[in-house]
Amino acid sequence: MSASENIIQIKDEKELRSTLEKTSQEAVLYFWASWAEQCKQVESVVDDLATKYPKTKFFKIEAEEFEEISEAYEINAVPTVIIAKKANILSRIEGANVAEVSRQVASNCGAANGVGEKQSSADSKPEFKQDLNTRLKGLINRAEVMVFIKGTAAQPRCGFSKKLVGMLNEQKIKYGYFDILTDEEVRQGLKVYSEWPTYPQLYISGELVGGVDIVSEMIESGELTGMIPEGSLAK
Repeated sequence: MSASENIIQIKDEKELRSTLEKTSQEAVLYFWASWAEQCKQVESVVDDLATKYPKTKFFKIEAEEFEEISEAYEINAVPTVIIAKKANILSRIEGANVAEVSRQVASNCGAANGVGEKQSSADSKPEFKQDLNTRLKGLINRAEVMVFIKGTAAQPRCGFSKKLVGMLNEQKIKYGYFDILTDEEVRQGLKVYSEWPTYPQLYISGELVGGVDIVSEMIESGELTGMIPEGSLAK
């Protein structure tokens, strides 16, 4: 299969969905815009990778033209490269981080193309999980009050995140935040780590409190204020 045959320029929204449903392998989705200079660098790398991994399909999607696809994959910046398998997102790389794009494609698509060694060691997967868990623990304890939201505290990107940030601000609680849209590994890993499947998530002193509904109930009962460390309450 030539590089031109495994690079697909999306012309119809149904085309991507139907192709992903039919393939059992990982696919690379490259979101771009004509006005973004960084896209040129990433597109060049995507073209080279398509040659190196001929059994993998590479989709090129103009983000602003196909708004439904961009919304479904929560595209907030271009260039963005997503590695997916059917409906599951395996990796997300935003910006012109070409080294990370190459690394993630190699990691997720190498085995299907006979490139590199397939990870099969019984103890390699737990080691990866431990590394991620260590990172997640560090993020959770970055601040005494920590929220994991979509977007930033100044510009939340979903209604629930906006509501949680608003409630904390109203209570004059000082908090740190992490934008889960910037890191797919954290976004998916934290759900498993915390055993909490949705966002946003609020942590106090390293312990999960919950999401919007629980926080709202705790504010109404007065319980939340009592849990906040003194240093995290604005005077």
